[in-house]
Amino acid sequence: MGIMILRFTPVYGGLLALLVIFLGYRVTLFRRRESIAFGDNDGTKAMKCAVRAHANAVENIPLALLLLLMLELNQLTPWLMHVFGLTLLLSRGMHAWGLSHRMGGSKGRFHGTALTWVCIVTMAVVNILIIFSR
Repeated sequence: MGIMILRFTPVYGGLLALLVIFLGYRVTLFRRRESIAFGDNDGTKAMKCAVRAHANAVENIPLALLLLLMLELNQLTPWLMHVFGLTLLLSRGMHAWGLSHRMGGSKGRFHGTALTWVCIVTMAVVNILIIFSR
């Protein structure tokens, strides 16, 4: 068996990493502007939203990418790899945009979260089914 070249996870992982860095950079800008070194208790609502948007991405993206990588290593159909990767990218973008523009509930935040969870649960189930179908 030859060396497997990953074609999907590096692309979506790279794009999602850029999203995390962008969200983290926004937090840094708020911290500098508001002279807050740690935490967010003294920050504006906009800063608190930026902190949560970044933290939420960091909380959800690693697990999703791990599941995507396992699917790729198990040679899932390419179009399904793109469906999962694009769904993850879209849902994380929606969540970040929704939370960055409004503290509390928003359509972007709600749909981004729901789509992320559906994607993660579906990838988990497909990973399990792949193993039991062999």
